[in-house]
Amino acid sequence: MTQAQIVTLEQLAATLEGEARLLGLDLGTKTIGLALSDLSRTVATPLETIARTKFTNDIKRLFELIETMEIIALVIGLPLNLNGSEGPRAQATRSFARNLTKHTNLPLVLWDERLSTVAVERTLLEADVSRKRRAEVIDKMAASFILQGALDRLANIGAG
Repeated sequence: MTQAQIVTLEQLAATLEGEARLLGLDLGTKTIGLALSDLSRTVATPLETIARTKFTNDIKRLFELIETMEIIALVIGLPLNLNGSEGPRAQATRSFARNLTKHTNLPLVLWDERLSTVAVERTLLEADVSRKRRAEVIDKMAASFILQGALDRLANIGAG
């Protein structure tokens, strides 16, 4: 197994062929929200939320999904500050991604996720979703929002 690389979306686009799925991740301190693309890489769908414990446990479920869903790349939300700078959460995300490259050969894309959780929260509030239900779905919906942004950009690059 060759070690994975953290690549740009443009670099990933240059390697994509045929139908295959991407997996989107929204890394939180307590959970990891997951979203899955369709085979044509057009639509992102919320998948599930993993409760975080330690790194090896966190990635175990990821690898189960990668294998069963035939995932070819991961899109990880990078929580930049509003001014584009990186704070502790962005640094923790980069660290997670670097650690993940040691365990897979899939390319990883770090995608600017500014305001993704805020946008999802607003959508859920507008849909009058209860506080309990919002807590259950927010992370996987944020992952879907992140992945959809990357899929839309891929389509604009011409590789979607």
